[in-house]
Amino acid sequence: MVVTRRQELAGISSAPTPEPVTTFAVQIVEWKREPFERYFPDRHFHFLPMNLGAGEFERVWKPRILAEKDAEILAWGPELPPPLDALARARNIPVTFVEDGFLRSARPSASRSPPLSLALDGRALYFDCRHPSDLEVLLKTYDFEADAALMDRARAGIALLTESGISKYNGGRQRTAKEVYGEKTRKRVLVVGQVEDDASVRYGCLSRMTNNDLVRLAASEQSDTQILYKPHPDVLARVRPARSDPADVAHLCELVTESLPLGEALRTVDHVYTITSLAGFEALIRGIQVTTAGSPFYSGWGLTDDRQPNPRRGRHLSIEALFAGAYLLYPRYFDPETGAQTSFEATVAAIRRQLDEPLGLGPRRPQWRAWGPYGLLGWRHLLTAFVTPAIRRIGSDRDVEDFRADPIRFFRGLSERKYRIIGRILYPFG
Repeated sequence: MVVTRRQELAGISSAPTPEPVTTFAVQIVEWKREPFERYFPDRHFHFLPMNLGAGEFERVWKPRILAEKDAEILAWGPELPPPLDALARARNIPVTFVEDGFLRSARPSASRSPPLSLALDGRALYFDCRHPSDLEVLLKTYDFEADAALMDRARAGIALLTESGISKYNGGRQRTAKEVYGEKTRKRVLVVGQVEDDASVRYGCLSRMTNNDLVRLAASEQSDTQILYKPHPDVLARVRPARSDPADVAHLCELVTESLPLGEALRTVDHVYTITSLAGFEALIRGIQVTTAGSPFYSGWGLTDDRQPNPRRGRHLSIEALFAGAYLLYPRYFDPETGAQTSFEATVAAIRRQLDEPLGLGPRRPQWRAWGPYGLLGWRHLLTAFVTPAIRRIGSDRDVEDFRADPIRFFRGLSERKYRIIGRILYPFG
């Protein structure tokens, strides 16, 4: 069987199954490791510790990596730790960068649920505008118009997302756009806030830009319009800190603090301003005009009003071609239960089923047992009520949710050593 370019991008091959590849995975927090092992049975993983020091790397991990003849490196995020990066460059070790895909989960926030899709890139992550990514090269070179079947899938996929309201993160529809925004009496502009220290902003916008700067830009250009400013849900939920105070621009806009699914937030909107948010792309597939202050993956293809040019791109694409590259060819989709690779369409259907069964969206609580890691008669379950206030004080609402769902795995997955030690004292087993 001939392996097509589309099959190659999806990781499908007719060749016999090779021996597992030795993969040294870096910056993968503990709770993500089990899904990675299920999703990639063709890899034999060695997970490097989080916050690995240079001394331990030289003493322990560098010899192990050099001892492998055909090792590879898998890194969560856009960069490798400097000692590992130097080794990979010196020994020409293949590196793959990985990040959540554009359909992440059925829950309103990522939390600690396995990702439904992943973006794996051998050049640079899709949001890193400093370097051409595999996605950028694909969008620049693929002959989309010659692939009629792919274009049909793209048109159907756009309709599926826009009609269902499914987005990267999902959840119940607490309120509607009309209830939150009021009656529409004039042009409506939505400014989409982001987490300002997020990698997608730091690597996707070469000049410093805050959410408040974006509101000011929209206000200066869109006089006599209704300007809505929706801060990022993680900022509103106290999961991530705000670097600029929305109160400072409240006189220029109407603050939207209510929980709204993205599809609903875009309803009745005529123009979107964003730095690099995926919300800009979701606006494009709904026919909404988009201004980008940074250089997200969907800018530079003739579909957006770009304030940060990207001369590497320059090709004009249809929205169907852009969707096909970003949602159908570039990411890999997975069944989180079996680990098997699946498709965009199957993933949307799975999210739809979970949304129709809202009781299944919440994290499962650890089962009470008379013995086991929670102690004889499960007495350590009683600690949850006493520890929860401390988690809320030093963390966020999402941390509280994750701690209640699985106290042991919550503490084991923390990046700060002192908190992991506290977790070992409270929950020494498991």
